[in-house]
Amino acid sequence: MEEVSRPKEKTMEEVKGFVRRVLLFKFKAETAPDHVKQLIKDYSNLVNLVESLKTWHMGKDASIENLHEGFRHVFELTFEDAEGIAAYMVHPAHLEFHEQISPHLEKIVMIDYKLTSFHT
Repeated sequence: MEEVSRPKEKTMEEVKGFVRRVLLFKFKAETAPDHVKQLIKDYSNLVNLVESLKTWHMGKDASIENLHEGFRHVFELTFEDAEGIAAYMVHPAHLEFHEQISPHLEKIVMIDYKLTSFHT
């Protein structure tokens, strides 16, 4: 007897087409820890200033494997759709923050993705 499984329901984020942006930041060694904290605080405030930015989360590397290659801060931003990212990219608050943080970053890794369920 062949088993037939019903497709799993999509999450609300999948249905709406949410897009997530994940960023890894490698701060320059000469950037003081207190300044890094202030930059992150300013970054977190963008969720209050940019309407298309729906959520903002961050964390610091906690791995015991030491494979971070200097990328110690991770950020995850959620946008309602791809158009929301486009609006964010040209928003004056984002542009101002970009100018503020850029001199303190050695390198960034960034990826945008749409939530997708994987069913076997």
